[in-house]
Amino acid sequence: MPDGDVTAKNDGNPPMPGLVGSGPAMQRVYQLTRMVARSNASVLLLGETGTGKELIAKAIHRLSPRASGPFVRVNCGALAENLLESELFGHVRGAFTGALSNRTGRFEAAHTGTVFLDEINSTTPKLQVKLLRVLQEHEFERVGDTQTIRVDTRVIAASNCDLAAEAEAGRFRKDLYYRLNVVTIELPPLRERREDIPDLVRHFVTVYAQQNGRPPLRITPEAMRALQEYWWPGNVRELQNYIERAIVLAPGDELTCDLLPPAVLEKRPAPAAPCAPNDLDGLLRTLVAQSISAAGTDGSNLYARIVDRVEKELISQVMQACNNVRLKAAERLGINRNTLHKKLREHGLD
Repeated sequence: MPDGDVTAKNDGNPPMPGLVGSGPAMQRVYQLTRMVARSNASVLLLGETGTGKELIAKAIHRLSPRASGPFVRVNCGALAENLLESELFGHVRGAFTGALSNRTGRFEAAHTGTVFLDEINSTTPKLQVKLLRVLQEHEFERVGDTQTIRVDTRVIAASNCDLAAEAEAGRFRKDLYYRLNVVTIELPPLRERREDIPDLVRHFVTVYAQQNGRPPLRITPEAMRALQEYWWPGNVRELQNYIERAIVLAPGDELTCDLLPPAVLEKRPAPAAPCAPNDLDGLLRTLVAQSISAAGTDGSNLYARIVDRVEKELISQVMQACNNVRLKAAERLGINRNTLHKKLREHGLD
């Protein structure tokens, strides 16, 4: 689901600007989005990185009675706890070193509108307590202040992992999860909505051809077939990047296979079951099975090959889950940042 004002084709349903895709999986997302937009209920968006959670959050806001109010996005995974607390709730002068003046937080800025908390699974238990209070009481205090501020703000949260499993494992507060989980919208990965790939490809070709001052490229059948057969671990965002790359590199007026990255042309099979970074057993079983199958009769150095492949895939998935924030990814992997830099170079992920 890309950026841009594109109307999705719908079977008798009102159009939804800003979204591309007309397959059954997305139709269910559109239907639920329209239904929940009319309310003030909290919404939890679940889906892999790159599936378009922010676009759905914006659509809910645009279709809601709060559309005239602000839409404020906060990436909870991009900031340390103390910085994120100040970002969300604001602070007063002298609250901490460097707080030279009063600052309005994002919740306050989103008054009468919507605040979108992306990667909410990255928040700490201390911050989750304050978030729960805002959801329940609609009030908070700025960092370093005692004055209570009341806000009228709708909360839409997003997570790229199974938040229910995180709550059960004790990594996320159950009471906050239940308060967020009034309505859940699950966004399908691109590999589960392949029928939408041609529309997405044509849309991105048009957008990036215009941005680069050239006419839209004609997509060869072979290139389109390769794009539809690839398993898209990075979802729509990955497709978007590959099309932009092809537009920039194309010498003529055709988008051909040689303009696509080698990974798209390898015909690598998708995992039997998509593995989240916290599903290490599933990831290991899948990659070991694929490595043994690929080795065939050539079993030399099989152990080293399996270890190398598992390590590369795990680092890749954790980096995606951490939005490519290396310090956070290193912490989740249990290694230091220098080791992560080295591993990224070794596996060609840098």
